[in-house]
Amino acid sequence: MNTIAGHIVDVVARQIRKGTLYIDGGKIVNFEASDAVPDQYIIPGFVDAHIHIESSMMLPSEFARYSLPCGTVACVCDPHEIANVCGIPGVNYMIENGKKSALKYYFGAPSCVPATPFDSSGAILDAEAVSKLLERDDIYFLAEMMNYPGVIEQDEQVHLKLRAAHKHLKPIDGHAPELTGEGLIAYASAGITTDHECMSITEAEAKIAFGMKVLIREGSAAKNFDDLLPLLEKYSDEIMFCSDDKHPDDLIKNGHINTLARRAVAAGYDALEVLRICSLNPVRHYKLDVGLLQQGDDADFLVVNNLTDFDVQQTYIRGLKVAENNAVLFPRYIPNKLINNFKATPLQPEQLRVQPSGDQLKVIVVDDGQLFTHSELVVPKIDNDNVISDTTNDILKLVVYNRYQDMKPAIGFIKNIGLKEGALASTVSHDSHNIVAVGTSDEEIVSAINHIIASTGGILACNKDNVLLLPLPVGGLMSAEEGDVIAQKYEELDAAVKQMGSQLKAPFMTVAFMSLLVIPKLKLSDQGLFDGRTYAFTDLMI
Repeated sequence: MNTIAGHIVDVVARQIRKGTLYIDGGKIVNFEASDAVPDQYIIPGFVDAHIHIESSMMLPSEFARYSLPCGTVACVCDPHEIANVCGIPGVNYMIENGKKSALKYYFGAPSCVPATPFDSSGAILDAEAVSKLLERDDIYFLAEMMNYPGVIEQDEQVHLKLRAAHKHLKPIDGHAPELTGEGLIAYASAGITTDHECMSITEAEAKIAFGMKVLIREGSAAKNFDDLLPLLEKYSDEIMFCSDDKHPDDLIKNGHINTLARRAVAAGYDALEVLRICSLNPVRHYKLDVGLLQQGDDADFLVVNNLTDFDVQQTYIRGLKVAENNAVLFPRYIPNKLINNFKATPLQPEQLRVQPSGDQLKVIVVDDGQLFTHSELVVPKIDNDNVISDTTNDILKLVVYNRYQDMKPAIGFIKNIGLKEGALASTVSHDSHNIVAVGTSDEEIVSAINHIIASTGGILACNKDNVLLLPLPVGGLMSAEEGDVIAQKYEELDAAVKQMGSQLKAPFMTVAFMSLLVIPKLKLSDQGLFDGRTYAFTDLMI
């Protein structure tokens, strides 16, 4: 039997008790009060309530090596990125790889593969496939229902998936940006119980009023923490924290949920309420077997210096110390097989020609740090009967090219990327993960795309003959390398793109979301330019 003593934070009873915990067989078996304890705090481990591990570009087993020292003991994961590429074998791959680490992973059944019928993915998970996933003990919830029009309009396949989740008593995650009024009533009434897409207090309060939990997101691209933090004043029981998408350098440099806890307390919110948000709320909502320092619980906890800084000194899972002083205490797992789906063929510059069909060009306008976009009409720049990138006005050609079947590249235009030279390309392109590329000329864009095709997946920046590539051989989404290596290469790529002119905080992440049609307003799929307000394709020029 093992013991640990200190100031023990009981988030269930909302109190702090001095004493000793007794641990046997990975469980907390007893508590003994005592005034003579070390000056340290024992708190429940942090839970990320919604994350796509694929966006870290690390495998789950590797992600654990960097999040455990931050005090993360569990992640609620939607594997729809790999599912869009490889289907159920991709989901299974993530689950099995996650088991190679100490961190507790809780995967859901992807509800929207593909995210919409207006883009092409590498797999389709219909209601029957989703229902079979939900029958499994290692699938804990129905992952984010992005097809909110399908929910509202009573789409048969969508509602079969919802009914399957209800049948198996598994919660349903939501994704309904800007949804209000009758549409929100219909969406929430379908039993969808969370949303991580809120951008304002007003939007969040409306969703809470209809029984939904709001997940405050602070990721590498979408950052809503500061805007939504005031919700804690009245709604702390209805709130969870999540990252959604976390890039490797961001995780290594800036931490994980521990950083959000620190920021919330620094903003004046009660530490006990903050810790409930980071642990108890997701554990209870998703019915996770994650310990909360109660007798009979798994001994999942952290030792921290105080309830202000949350400097994690030790991380325990099932009574085993798995991280100490920013280092993991278990060996790195090296996978013996990778998984991918890639069939794209090289392009020629003439395939990106856009013949003018009107006087004005519809342009996607991005805001740094947000996934929402705007739409703007501009006078196109035309050369030799071809609409081209206009670097003077920061309007660049954007291409989404199907990597699963032979199709024409889809072409749009985008503002605020900032490139003055070269191009970037990536197979991280939510959610179908086709090839997305943006650049200052057709020739540069084609060069970037063709280098990506040659690598069968990755992220890349090129400027004439200078090519910098981070290969992502696992689904075109993840590397099998060490996290430090991935982060360093990603930082080099980020720096290269900024040297080429972009001032975006996360240019690759921003571009990766330009094909995600379920987040308004104007986006580009492999099938064409899409208006998220009308939920229909739209003409490039008028």
